[in-house]
Amino acid sequence: MRTGFDNQKYIDLQAEKIRERIGKFGGKLYLEFGGKLFDDNHASRVLPGFEPDVKFRMLKSLAAEVEVIIAINANHIEKNKARGDLGITYDEDALRLVDLFRANGMQVAAIVLTQYAAQPAADAFRRRLAELGISCKLHYPIEGYPHDVDLIVSDEGYGKNEFVETTRPLVVVTAPGPGSGKLATCLSQIYHEHEHGVEAGYAKFETFPVWNLPLSHPVNIAYEAATADLDDANIIDSFHLDAYGKTTVNYNRDVEAFPVVRALMEKILGQSPYQSPTDMGVNMVGFAICNDEACREASRAEIVRRYFAACEQVKRTGAGTEQVDRLRSIMQKAGVDKNFSPARSAALTREQVTGAPAGALILPDGRVVTGKTSERLGCASSLLMNALKALADIDLELEVISDDAIEPISRLKTRYLGSKNPRLHTDETLMALSITSATSEAAARALAGLGELRGCDAFFSVIISSTDEEVLRRLGVNVCCEPKFERSGLFHR
Repeated sequence: MRTGFDNQKYIDLQAEKIRERIGKFGGKLYLEFGGKLFDDNHASRVLPGFEPDVKFRMLKSLAAEVEVIIAINANHIEKNKARGDLGITYDEDALRLVDLFRANGMQVAAIVLTQYAAQPAADAFRRRLAELGISCKLHYPIEGYPHDVDLIVSDEGYGKNEFVETTRPLVVVTAPGPGSGKLATCLSQIYHEHEHGVEAGYAKFETFPVWNLPLSHPVNIAYEAATADLDDANIIDSFHLDAYGKTTVNYNRDVEAFPVVRALMEKILGQSPYQSPTDMGVNMVGFAICNDEACREASRAEIVRRYFAACEQVKRTGAGTEQVDRLRSIMQKAGVDKNFSPARSAALTREQVTGAPAGALILPDGRVVTGKTSERLGCASSLLMNALKALADIDLELEVISDDAIEPISRLKTRYLGSKNPRLHTDETLMALSITSATSEAAARALAGLGELRGCDAFFSVIISSTDEEVLRRLGVNVCCEPKFERSGLFHR
C-alpha cells in the first residue's frame, strides 16, 4: 500500500512547533489536546502511514517538559457516558489515561471534574480517586457562561475553581471525550496563574480539519464525514482571512466560539495573543504529508466507509436517517459513491453466485480475494483464510486447517455453549489455525501473514457478527457491510 505520511517528520515538526509556542508565552503553555491521543485510527486511515499512536510518541519526545491534566465532565460521570470505540465509561477511561501517561514517564498533575454540582456519581468517583492517591480538583458551573465575560473572569467565576499546581513548562489538558471542558480548564488555569503573577499562555492542538489543506481536500471532507452525527462542518476561518489575507480551514464551532475565547483572553491577559482560531492551533500534520494522492484516495475510501457504517446503524436501530442523507451529500462533494471499493461488487457477486453471505478483501498488492459461507466457516472466517492463503502463495483450494482442530470447537459450541451455528467465527478460526500451525508448515505460513492485513479493506454482503467485526478491526482490517441481516427476524446480535 502507498504511504502518504511521514511519521518522523511529523514528530520533529510538531515538537518544534510546541516548543516555539511555549517560548512565545514566557515558558508556560496550557495545550488543549483534542482528538484521540493514543489510538487515532481515523487519522491512520485517511493519512496512510500515520501510526495511531504517533501523537503520543511526539508528546513522549517532550516528556521531561510535560505535565498532564485530565478533564472530565461530572455530568458525563453521572450519566455513565461511555466511549463507543473502547466500550468503557469516561471515568474508567480517565484512569486508563493516567496509567498510560505514567507508564511513559509523564506526570499527571490532577483529574479535574468540570461542571461539578455535587452529582452523586461524581462524588463516588472523587472518593475512588482519593483512595488511589490521585489529585482531584473541582470546577463549577458558571452562570452566563460563556458570554458573561466579566463574571467568568472574576473571583466568582474562574476564581471559584480549584487551581491545579503545575511545575513544568508544557501542561497538556486532555479528556476521555468531547464536551469534557478542556478549554474552560485551560482558561481557568491561566486565570489563576495570572493571579499568582505567572505568565502563561494557551494553544489548541487538533489534528482535523487540516488548516493548511484546501476546504475541498478529501482529507478535510473525510473529517466532515467522521463528524456527520454532529451536523457540523469545516469552513474558511474568516478571522484569519481578515487579519492576514490568507485562506485557512477550521471547524465551524471553533470559528463561532472565537469571539468569546478572544474576549476571555483579553480580560485575563490584557490583550489577546491571537487574531484567529487558526492562530491558536499548533497542528503540523499537513506538513508531514508526503504523498498527497495516496491521502486523497484513502480519504475517499474513508468517506464511503462512514456512509456504510451509518446505513448499518439505521438498519440496527431505525435511527439516524438524517446522518445517512448528510453522508450522501458528503460523498457527492468528494466525487465518490457506494461502489467506490471494488470489494463491494466482488462480495455481492460472490453472494449472488453461491446464494449465501460472502465477503471480499483488497490485498496490499491490489488483488481482490473473496470468501463464501461454508459448512465449517462463516463468510468472514472464509475470507480471512483465503486472504492469508493468498498472501502466503498457498492454493486457495487447499484446506489449511485440519478437521482435528475445527471439529472439537464446533462440538463445544453446539453441544455445550448453546449455539445452533457450528460454523467458526474469525476468533475461533484463528485459534484453530494456530493449533494446526504447530504441525503444518502451510498453516504456519498463513498465520505469519496476519500483520500484512493491516490497512486492507473488506466488504461483506451482510452485516457480520460483532465478534467477527471486532477481530477484523483488531487485525487492522477496515470493515464495511451491506446494510442487511443474514436472516430475517427482529433480534440480531
